[in-house]
Amino acid sequence: MHLEGSCHCGSVTFSLDSVHPYPYQRCYCSICRKTQGGGGYSINLGGDAKSLKVHGRQHITIYHAKMRDQSGEHVSASSAERHFCHLCGSGLWLFSPEWPELIHPFASAIDTDLPVPPEHTHLLLDSKASWVEVQAGKKDQQFEQYPTESIAQWHERLGLVS
Repeated sequence: MHLEGSCHCGSVTFSLDSVHPYPYQRCYCSICRKTQGGGGYSINLGGDAKSLKVHGRQHITIYHAKMRDQSGEHVSASSAERHFCHLCGSGLWLFSPEWPELIHPFASAIDTDLPVPPEHTHLLLDSKASWVEVQAGKKDQQFEQYPTESIAQWHERLGLVS
């Protein structure tokens, strides 16, 4: 599926192709919640990095989230790059050098109509804010940490690969 996206002010537009376009995975970690999640979570999609085309790249800034160890004392920078419009603050996509073939656009930045997922995966629930109520459906899966099923495996299991 070809996806078109943009920031709120329109200074950055982008497009990419995705064989995994269902916005099913809701992340409740503090990084996603504070940089993306108005509802207490954010949703990333999977896209082909080679197909990414960007207009207005000069308006993009990159944020490397601060990662804390279990004690909360040691802080390091995440290798993942969160791309934002520096004019309006819109989150656009995440790129991780660990998976250079992928771009993870934020569903909130996609302008193309996305397909409705038949179920959702709620992850990193051990990090959710106390005010967040998880709205899980009967088929939804919930995880305190990460699920073992990848974005690709979820799409394959449900026969949703385009």
